[in-house]
Amino acid sequence: MSIEVVKPGALTTLQDLGRRGFQKLGVPVNGVMDERSHRLANALVGNVQSQGTLEVTLMGPTLRFTVDAVIAVTGADLDAKLNGEPLPRDRATAVSAGSELAFGKRRSGVRAYIAVRGGFNVDPVMGSASLFARGGYGGFAGRALAKGDVIRLNDASKARTANIDGNLAALDRDVLADAEAPIRVIAGREWERFDAASQSAFQHEPFRMTPQSDRMGFRLEGPKLALTQACQMESEALGFGAIQVPADGNPIVLMADRQTTGGYPKIAQVCAVDLPRLAQKMPGESIRFSVIGIDEAQRLLLAQQRTFATWEA
Repeated sequence: MSIEVVKPGALTTLQDLGRRGFQKLGVPVNGVMDERSHRLANALVGNVQSQGTLEVTLMGPTLRFTVDAVIAVTGADLDAKLNGEPLPRDRATAVSAGSELAFGKRRSGVRAYIAVRGGFNVDPVMGSASLFARGGYGGFAGRALAKGDVIRLNDASKARTANIDGNLAALDRDVLADAEAPIRVIAGREWERFDAASQSAFQHEPFRMTPQSDRMGFRLEGPKLALTQACQMESEALGFGAIQVPADGNPIVLMADRQTTGGYPKIAQVCAVDLPRLAQKMPGESIRFSVIGIDEAQRLLLAQQRTFATWEA
């Protein structure tokens, strides 16, 4: 039971919910960039949420199935096709042996997720199947997919029968937010150390994602953010979505492959419900931020978690 890689795409990697519990040892968490799309893909095919999915970046692969399977593609619209015919996103689809899944031109978003009922058969590293490319471990042989790879599949008969409506309608509209809406953040611990002009610019001016952005961090250009006075900070643990501001005043949003610790002042933290929207941005696009209170951020997160729990059940 396997899938053959005819074309690997620009960057196709195996990811799950991350390698947790090892950050204190200097091991990055890794995992999917868009957790919401990953969870939906698994739910559609009846997998547990911790099962790995293929994270497809910008230009998708061509995959040939050697067995009958059930798949789902979620996230970015990268013009997925099954045997040359359009494949609906956010739906479970039966695939017969010999079929080919391919992708065309990007229509929206950056990252799509492919789930297969039963999941991918790989050996976990420190409890996770997620690839950490810089470290050379996890995923398939410690790297992204390559032409000629054969991906082994688990026995699909052990997976559950999915019973969800196949779309994101169950999520509150204020959780999803519009694609062009500002990215919601809460003020960081060093917020008050930034001058008033920087606080205002952060909330009201656009930033552009630079080409140097990747799974480790999104580097932004825009109004320079400045502290009221220089300060020395000790390095501390970093979370997904922390927004650091180095000496040049250009903020960096830390993403899934972020380093484990850092000592730059943090002006803000991206709310968990908006990390998926941020993950679908690409270099050159404009990003705006909106500061909300922690109570509102927690309300939105709990609403999303209730939907995840429903999918899981």
